[in-house]
Amino acid sequence: MTRFYAISAVALTAALLGFMGWRILTASPGGEGGDRFAQCRASAVAGGMGSVGGPFTLVDGTGATVTDAEVIDRPALVYFGYTFCPDVCPFDTARNAAAVDLLEERGIDVKPVFVTVDPERDTPEVMAEFTQYVHPRMVGLSGTPEQVADAVRAYRVYARKQEAEDAFYLVDHSTFTYLVLPGHGVVEFFRRETEPEEMAETTACFVGAS
Repeated sequence: MTRFYAISAVALTAALLGFMGWRILTASPGGEGGDRFAQCRASAVAGGMGSVGGPFTLVDGTGATVTDAEVIDRPALVYFGYTFCPDVCPFDTARNAAAVDLLEERGIDVKPVFVTVDPERDTPEVMAEFTQYVHPRMVGLSGTPEQVADAVRAYRVYARKQEAEDAFYLVDHSTFTYLVLPGHGVVEFFRRETEPEEMAETTACFVGAS
């Protein structure tokens, strides 16, 4: 009897392992418990990547009111900063522009987007002038303080205006660049130290898997 139970236990274990292997092999990349971007992903956030990003309504450089659906009509690299930023923002937006050019060489069309955290000074006209200087396809977005605050909140961006007695104040802000895909939302973010080549390579992986 003991031998019978031992043989039965072995057979049951083998069957369960076989079933689990079949489930792994046949599971769809985007199915329940799956992640079609797993081979590309290098970052993680509390609450999951799906907790970052979301709908917004802002104003582009022409003065037109636009929604997230209109802006994110193709893969986009989205950065939050401000035009009066003395060093960080010019470097980061130039890095993003370089990554976009590298991707274009590979036949991948990615939109660079720059959202202000300083709507008081960054009017649509100021944003248009700044973004055209950085990259001809870069989209600059401003809006009312409430509109900008909503976008900042959705992307979990830290932004805080420093106290100053004149108009030459600074704004402390986080410096992540978000990779956003139509239909998927934010799928990855890049830190300041990420080089344009690495950003382009990672972005290409996500675009290819989408």
